[in-house]
Amino acid sequence: MPNAMVERAESIEDVQWNWRDLLTLCKPRVVVVMLACALVGMALATPSLPSLSIVVFGLLGIGLAAGGAAAFNHVVDRRLDALMLRTSRRPLASQRMPTSVALGWATLLSVAGIAVLTWQVNVLTAWLTLGSLIGYALIYTAFLKRATPQNIVIGGVAGAAPPLLGWTAVTGQLGPEPLLLLLIVFAWTPPHFWALAIHKRDEYARAGVPMLPVTHGDAFTRLQVWLYGWLTVAVTLMPFVIGMSGAIYLVGVMALNLRFMFWNWKVWRGRDLEAPLAAFWFSIRYILGVFGVLLLDHYAILWVA
Repeated sequence: MPNAMVERAESIEDVQWNWRDLLTLCKPRVVVVMLACALVGMALATPSLPSLSIVVFGLLGIGLAAGGAAAFNHVVDRRLDALMLRTSRRPLASQRMPTSVALGWATLLSVAGIAVLTWQVNVLTAWLTLGSLIGYALIYTAFLKRATPQNIVIGGVAGAAPPLLGWTAVTGQLGPEPLLLLLIVFAWTPPHFWALAIHKRDEYARAGVPMLPVTHGDAFTRLQVWLYGWLTVAVTLMPFVIGMSGAIYLVGVMALNLRFMFWNWKVWRGRDLEAPLAAFWFSIRYILGVFGVLLLDHYAILWVA
């Protein structure tokens, strides 16, 4: 018994983590993209500049909750992450950090984020953010990811919420415009993520995750990237169709869509083995570009007026 206690104490001492690991749990790059989309939602929700306090506390609350959801994702996926090269060095997958610390950190961030939104923004945004957190951390990560190759499609609503949350933070109500912003991110998510899944198919297969390339093969997944790419193009044209944006947005989004579909076409053809990863990285710049052009168009109209 004493030997077992000594071994346990030594194993605890061997666990070394620092503040960088806590930051890693939050997936900061993903959160930055989410906050950028939320900020655009805030700006589009008002004909003038949104309130500074709403912007600060809204982004703070959404960012904390998103970081908490990401940390819960690390906790749930820790064994899966250890089996994949891309994620094997994460704090929990590499066993640098105790699970209890990560779970406490995830809970603290999530509670703090929802509290900030309830206290300083509005209850609707707080409830919608909580729903997104549960949808991503529990429904997608703990269930859908392991249950169906359509996991990213069904669970995509949670990840598509930031621009809608930004809108409701300013207005306190829902409407067709914020739902369209959500729909843009929702349609973009499958071609974005499946491109990466093609590149990482062998790792997902070894880990036993039923991603689409694993269950249906690369050729079928490449076709889905191509088709969902066209769906994304159609949805990104809707802000102009419904009068939410003007000519500046139309020209800008058409240019972005041409480049977006060029990479999706290369993925669909399947002749360039580097195309899926290149398409994945461009798709991040693409979605930021779409919302950036929306923002430019919105304020250009105000300046002209």
